[in-house]
This record gives sequence, C-alpha cells and structure tokens, in this order.
Amino acid sequence: MSGFSLAWQQFRLERKLFWRNPSAAFFNFLLPLLLLVLVASVFAGDPGELDVLVPGVAGMSVMATTFSALAFNLTFLREQGILKRVRGTPLPEASYLSGLLGSAVVNAFAQVALVILIGHYGYGVELPQDPLLLAGFTALGVVAFGALGIAFSHAIPNFDSAPAYVNAVFLPLILISGVFYSSDDLPALLDGAAQALPLTHLIDGLSAAIVGGSSAGPELTAALVVAGWALAGAVLAVRGFRWE
Repeated sequence: MSGFSLAWQQFRLERKLFWRNPSAAFFNFLLPLLLLVLVASVFAGDPGELDVLVPGVAGMSVMATTFSALAFNLTFLREQGILKRVRGTPLPEASYLSGLLGSAVVNAFAQVALVILIGHYGYGVELPQDPLLLAGFTALGVVAFGALGIAFSHAIPNFDSAPAYVNAVFLPLILISGVFYSSDDLPALLDGAAQALPLTHLIDGLSAAIVGGSSAGPELTAALVVAGWALAGAVLAVRGFRWE
C-alpha cells in the first residue's frame, strides 16, 4: 500500500478510536457546543453579545480539538509505549502521524462549522460574511494550536498530570481572550497578556470572517501573530518530539 493509503487507514482508525472514547468525544468536541448553547441562551436577546460569542466559541473549539486533544493524546501514547511500538512496525512514521493529526484537523473544522450553524439557526446570527477568510483563519489556527499542542506534550511529565498541565493553559487563555465576552474591557495587564497570545488574534480573524465590518489591517495583524505562533510551535514540536 502507498503511504497515502496507509495514512488514510490510520485516519479512519483514529476516527473510530475518538468516537469510542466517551470522555474524549465529550470534552474535546461536545463541551464547546454545550457551552455555546448555554451562554447563547442567556444572551439570546442581545445580537451584539452573540456576535462576540460565536467567533469566540469557534476559536475555543479550534484550541480544544487541536492543542488540548493532541497534548493529551501524545502524552498518553508516549507513556503507554504505543508510539515506540508503532515506530518499530513497517507503518511509515509520516503515515501514522498524518492519520493522527488529520483526525484533529477534521474535528476542528467540523466544530467550527457546527458552532456557526447553531449560532445561525438557533440564535439568528448571520452566516459568515467571508467564507474564504473563515476557512483561512480556521486552517491557520489548526496549524498553530496543533503545533503548540504537540510541543506542549513534551513538557508534560506523565499522563496523570496531563489534565492539570493542559487546563493550566487552556482555562486562563479562554478567560482572557474574549471567548465569552468582549476583551475590550480587560485590565491593561490581562489585555497585554491576551494580545501576546494567539487565541485573541484567532478570534479576531474569525470574527472578521463571520461578523464582518473589519478593515484589512487588523485581519493582517491577527494572521501574522497566529502565523508567528504556528512557526514557533512547529519548531518546538519538531525539535522536542520523541517516540519514547
């Protein structure tokens, strides 16, 4: 079989493993949608708040399905010796990693699509003003947070500590990055931290694509910041990756 065929088979296996793991399916896929419904129901009569919430939850979904999921999964696979055993099989390393990462990519794009559809049909939020920009920022966010998730897995000492390590990054970041509310009113210190991190800029790009009304300048700045984090994450992910 070709490397592509093997990657496709591994991708199909990863999809089955994902949906057969209830905790992974809930926390990495269903929980952001549940949070969207709960918070959107509170602000159902306020279109301005909904225009902030939908791009915010879309950005959080990208982070949850890539950064959090990959940091958890790679820590588990490495600690259980699965990565080491896979490397010793005839399966090409590139095919295995392509299947593993491809599953996370599909989750991220599906999640963003569901967030937009729920926002539109459930709460009257307009459909994206610029679908190409939406796809571009989603892809950029997937690359950035996927690379950062792989890199972060190198710093997690064991799987038992993985939830603490991942949530120590995930929870503060979604709280200061304007996921559930506008970050314009944040204290200067927190706003400075949010502006230095990628999630705020990913949400800005998604907001420009979904809600519109933004000039090209802020969108370009947001893309450059997320791309910079993607490059840094890729370097750290490759340099620190180990199979055992």
